[in-house]
Amino acid sequence: MATTFDGHTPERRHLAERRSGSLAIEATHLNTVDWISMALLIVGGVNWGLIGLFNFNLVGALFGPTSALTRLVYVVVGLCALYTIYTSTKLSRRSPSRGT
Repeated sequence: MATTFDGHTPERRHLAERRSGSLAIEATHLNTVDWISMALLIVGGVNWGLIGLFNFNLVGALFGPTSALTRLVYVVVGLCALYTIYTSTKLSRRSPSRGT
């Protein structure tokens, strides 16, 4: 059975269009507060990792174990966690659902 070529070539979509739904592109839409929140969450996560692995509290070592500044850092990291929950729901509403 012979096949013939009809000469029709489908147009290629632009690279930006193909990637428009990816999280890499969506991540560029984070604002300054989002990035600061993420950075403070990383600091908090590393601190909890150090506490769990080595029983070493980095924030307490830097600012004093019972100082007001240490408590302030903990409160700010907690608020960043709540804000990041909001940000992640914002991102999940923007990205298309993938049925895999």
